[in-house]
Amino acid sequence: MNDAKPRGRPPSTAAREKALAAAHAILMEEGFGRLTVEAVAARSGVGKATLYRNWTNACELAMAALIDGVPLVQAGGETGLKAALTAQMRALVKAFATTRGRQIAMTLAAADPESEMTRAFRNRVILSSREAGRTLIIDATRRGEIPPPVEIDTLLDMVYGPVFYRILAGHQPLNAAFAERLAENAVTILTAPNP
Repeated sequence: MNDAKPRGRPPSTAAREKALAAAHAILMEEGFGRLTVEAVAARSGVGKATLYRNWTNACELAMAALIDGVPLVQAGGETGLKAALTAQMRALVKAFATTRGRQIAMTLAAADPESEMTRAFRNRVILSSREAGRTLIIDATRRGEIPPPVEIDTLLDMVYGPVFYRILAGHQPLNAAFAERLAENAVTILTAPNP
């Protein structure tokens, strides 16, 4: 029996996980300014070509590393909308409540709206979170847990907008209590009968 490891590139999922772990370590140890594609490739052993297949640039990779592990969608949905939404909000808030998360938020607040950093935040954090929320709401509708929303995009803005407002404005704390209140209020709105 041959126990030798297969040669060639690791599977894309394994390479992605190694890259995210390396990027997260660099982000936490050295800060956003030190996170480059080259640094992640050197630390993770994942080739730059593979990194660029997954992320457009170092900013996108930094955002993905920061929110790695955020449960964008709760598997199965059997726990119900409130539990799934609360878990997502808690993890999202926790990512940006870290020292590095706050530093990224401050950088975002001062960044040009069309900068790579801002685009990465929009694509990797805001839009990904909203799409995960859309899935949670659609699944809850299919289960009969909530009535079909009249205008889902506006509701998604109402649910996720406060998180990103606090991230960027920094006027109030990002903490678990805020995440829980936000999820509870969102479910109250979503379970109200349509007019």
